[in-house]
Amino acid sequence: MKIPFKCGNRNVANGVVYDDAKDDSGFTLLELLVVLGIIALLATVAAPQVLGYLGKARTGTSKAQISAISTALELYALDMGTYPSQQAGLNALVQAPPRAGAWKGPYLKKAEGLVDPWGHPYQYKFPGPGGGPQVYTLGRDNNPGGTGEDQDVSN
Repeated sequence: MKIPFKCGNRNVANGVVYDDAKDDSGFTLLELLVVLGIIALLATVAAPQVLGYLGKARTGTSKAQISAISTALELYALDMGTYPSQQAGLNALVQAPPRAGAWKGPYLKKAEGLVDPWGHPYQYKFPGPGGGPQVYTLGRDNNPGGTGEDQDVSN
């Protein structure tokens, strides 16, 4: 027969240790509120930075897409002898315009490439300011000028 005995806050009976002290493990409400406040503070500081990077990424994507469209325009001009007319526009890179016997396209894989990262169609001018074709986007606000994500991007 084993006899229970007490050692500090612990009782030992039949080889099993029992803790008599109240179990104080876990977090208090105050500690949880402090941690949530710190997380909220970090989120408010970090969110503008993350959104700024997204804006720069969209602008970079539009530059890459305009470069790809410009390359497709050059291939079109090699086949057709001229760039697409203002009326035919950039759709001539995806779909053959009327009376386009030498057309060997599509020069772009899909028409979705003709829309900028903000969902606006790319603008096309021929002849552009330098005499060649101009492909551009007006940015997020779809208005001329602007800075950041609202800036115009052109080839």
